[in-house]
Amino acid sequence: MSQQPARICILGGGFGGLYTALRLSQLPWESNQKPEIILVDQNDRFLFSPLLYELLTGELQTWEIAPPFAELLQNTGIRFCQAAVSDIDIDKMHVHLQDGVDIEYDRLVLALGGETPLDMVPGATSHAYPFRTITDAYRLEERLRILTELAAEKIRIAIIGAGYSGVELACKLSDRLGDRGRFRLVELSDQILRTSPDFNREAAQKALEKRGIFLDLETKVESITQDSITLDYKNQVDTIPVDLVIWTVGTRVNPVVRSLPFKQNQRGQISTIPTLQVIDYPHIFALGDIADCQDAEGQQVPATAQSAFQQADYTAWNIWASLTNRPLLPFRYQQLGEMMALGIDNATLTGLGMKLDGNFAYIARRLAYLYRMPTLDHQLKVGFNWLARPIIDSLSK
Repeated sequence: MSQQPARICILGGGFGGLYTALRLSQLPWESNQKPEIILVDQNDRFLFSPLLYELLTGELQTWEIAPPFAELLQNTGIRFCQAAVSDIDIDKMHVHLQDGVDIEYDRLVLALGGETPLDMVPGATSHAYPFRTITDAYRLEERLRILTELAAEKIRIAIIGAGYSGVELACKLSDRLGDRGRFRLVELSDQILRTSPDFNREAAQKALEKRGIFLDLETKVESITQDSITLDYKNQVDTIPVDLVIWTVGTRVNPVVRSLPFKQNQRGQISTIPTLQVIDYPHIFALGDIADCQDAEGQQVPATAQSAFQQADYTAWNIWASLTNRPLLPFRYQQLGEMMALGIDNATLTGLGMKLDGNFAYIARRLAYLYRMPTLDHQLKVGFNWLARPIIDSLSK
């Protein structure tokens, strides 16, 4: 009697989940050992999130940064389920989906990513716009379209959080709106981009100053209404009229993950050992935003797309090794540098011995992200489009 192939269930189709699935499908399985790989995500598209900002300026199109899973998984043997996860039964090794489907697994990969917490401030849930998903980008685009069509001389925008997302949004939207935009960037700490290299922080500071973007440092958001925001700066409280509030602060672990009986840190992230296995559950792996991971050298791994991209390779290898009786490899995180868009045709880049800003950094950033796109077929389509677009634009003028 032949043994049933192992079933690997991967929850979440972001950088961690999708890239783990693709890598697993490419590993050298014996014909009688090849597992069934199931990828579960509630959306029908993968999102290359570092390029989401370019949708708002028209620099990129949806298909370039958010290709359908069906397209990416063609000819890979990976089965895709579009559904939300309702529950995970650790003892019975079952995943329950909201559409009623149950999936049994031999290996489970948790890569569900994070959510934007909008309930931190009164009014934020109703009136602030998050910016994490393709749906968020569409909602924001529609709001900007409405504001642009109004007769008001200025469009007043407050962006909460002066981390990477807040700074990139401020610069991109300022370039889009030009003189009509009036921006303020609200930050609780005493500087922008606290964890960024000095070179990138200084380049970002110059980009914000050049665009006349006002910085509210050491400032707490007290409340948000439909047309105002109340700020507290050193116990001085002011209410300021706004047309749009964009919220970029914080990440919350998926509620399904928080309910699991794993060791978790204060933020609800799952504690793993360096092989990316969940503590006390060697058949379950966690990576990306939901993982509290220290690598083989003992360094804390940041919850970034770059980390998830690297962790996916190790997760796939270690699942393959665990099913083929080979030794597992401890994850070694490599800090490959940091890239940030600072408006249209402008960026800053630090890493691998380089420090660039301006147009050269913008091109280097684009090429680096093109290389990291999930499949060769998609890389070729996008790369050709990027080469052809300037020619087409020049001919149409």
